[in-house]
Amino acid sequence: MKIEQFEDKGLAHFSYAVLSECAREIVLIDPARNPQPYYDYAQAHDANIVAVIETHPHADFVSSHLEIAQTTGAVIRVSKLLGADYAHEGFDEGQEFTVGKLTFRALNTPGHSPDSISIVLSREGRDVAVFTGDTLFIGDVGRPDLREKAGKLTAKREELAKQLYHSLREKLMPLAADVLVYPAHGAGSLCGKALAGANSSSIGAEKIGNPMLRDMSEEVFVKELLADQPFIPKYFGYDVALNKAGAPAYAPSVQQVLRLASGATLEASAVIIDTRPEAEFKKGHADGAINIQHGGKFETWLGSIVGPEERFYLLAADEATLEDLIQKTAKIGYEPLIKGALVGTPSTEATLPVLDVPAFREHPENYTIVDIRNPVEYRDEPIFDGAINIPLPELRERAGEIPTDKPVVVHCAGGYRSAAGSSIVADALSGTEVLDLSEAVKSFQSATAAH
Repeated sequence: MKIEQFEDKGLAHFSYAVLSECAREIVLIDPARNPQPYYDYAQAHDANIVAVIETHPHADFVSSHLEIAQTTGAVIRVSKLLGADYAHEGFDEGQEFTVGKLTFRALNTPGHSPDSISIVLSREGRDVAVFTGDTLFIGDVGRPDLREKAGKLTAKREELAKQLYHSLREKLMPLAADVLVYPAHGAGSLCGKALAGANSSSIGAEKIGNPMLRDMSEEVFVKELLADQPFIPKYFGYDVALNKAGAPAYAPSVQQVLRLASGATLEASAVIIDTRPEAEFKKGHADGAINIQHGGKFETWLGSIVGPEERFYLLAADEATLEDLIQKTAKIGYEPLIKGALVGTPSTEATLPVLDVPAFREHPENYTIVDIRNPVEYRDEPIFDGAINIPLPELRERAGEIPTDKPVVVHCAGGYRSAAGSSIVADALSGTEVLDLSEAVKSFQSATAAH
C-alpha cells in the first residue's frame, strides 16, 4: 500500500492517490483540476485508476473527478446527499468497497457541508488512515459558513457548526489514536481559519493538540467556530455548483481560451486583469485595469475580486507567465470567463504616482489611509490610527465610501494586496490622487503583522 499526497501550494490543497500494490489499482481522493499528475502516477506504478472519491462538492477549487472517470472508466463515489449531476455510486455511512487488500469505508461527517464524508482506509482489517476532506484539518476544523446559498443542500452556519461538533466527536475521535489523518487542505486555505503547517497528523495527535477537539460543550464549540472566520471569495458558490455538475475536461478548456495579439484592441469598459509587476503597472497601464500580480495566491485573489458573472481580459508580462496564469485561472474554473489573454498591455496612458514615504511618515494626517486587510487583521494588528478598513474583496463595491478631500494611501500587510487595492481605488475615485504604500508598510508595523 502506498499513499501519495499531491499538494497545490497556491490553493493549499491536498489530494491523494491510494495504491494497492498487489492489485495495481489506485483510488483517488479529491483530485485537483489538472488530472495529468494522477495519470503520471498511475503510469509510473503500472496501475489503473479504479475509483475517484469526492469528500464533498468543493468550494475553493475545481475537481477533475468527472474527467478522470470519463477517461479511465473509474467509478465516482460521493455521498448521495450531494445530488450529483454526473454518473456516480453513493458512498455513505455503512458502505465500503475493497481494492486488493484495502478497504475504503465511508463516514457521513456533516458540518463543513451537509454532504461531507470522511473515508477510513483499512488494510487487512486494521484502520490505518482517514481522509477527512474539510471536516478535520491539522490543528483546526472546517468552516461551516459556505453552504448557506450553494449546493443542492443548503444549511445555516449554526446548524452546520452543531453537526460538525458531533461529526468530530462521534465519528472521527473514536478512531484509534494511530490512525493517520489526511485532510484536504493545509495552512493558507480559506476553508478554515487556523490550519497548521503540517501535511498530515494522527487521530491521537489531533485529540491532544487540536484546540477544536478539546473537551467543550456544543455551545462553546459553535461560538468559537463561528467567530472570526475569514472572508468568502466570490467564486466559492460557483465552484460548488461546478463540482456538483462536473467540470469540463481541463486541457481542451484551457486551450480554448482566446489568445490575442499584444496590440489587440480591448472592448471598452471591460474588466482588465493586469498581472504585471506593480512597478511596471504603475508606470503605465490600460485605463481601469486591476493589478493582480502573478504570485502564489493569484487564483484566490482573482476569484475574490472578480465575480463568476463577469468576463475579463487577462494580461501578463510574457508568454510563459500568461500560460501559467491561464492554468491557475482554470483551477477555480474561471477559464471560460477570459475574454482574451495577451502579453503586455494595449495602453499605457493610465499611471499611478509613487508615494513619498518620508513625507507620509512625517504627516500621515495629511492623507486618507485605507487599510484593505481582513477585519481580523485590522482589529488585531492596527497600524495607523483612523485608517478606514475596507477588505480587498469588498473594495470594488465599497470604494465610494472613501473620502476624496485628501490624497488616498492604500495599504495591506505586505504590499501584494495593496497593488490590487490601489488600482481599484484609483479607477473608482477618478480625479483623486491614490497612492500605494506597498512594501513600505512593513516599516510601519510590528514584525508579526508583516506577511
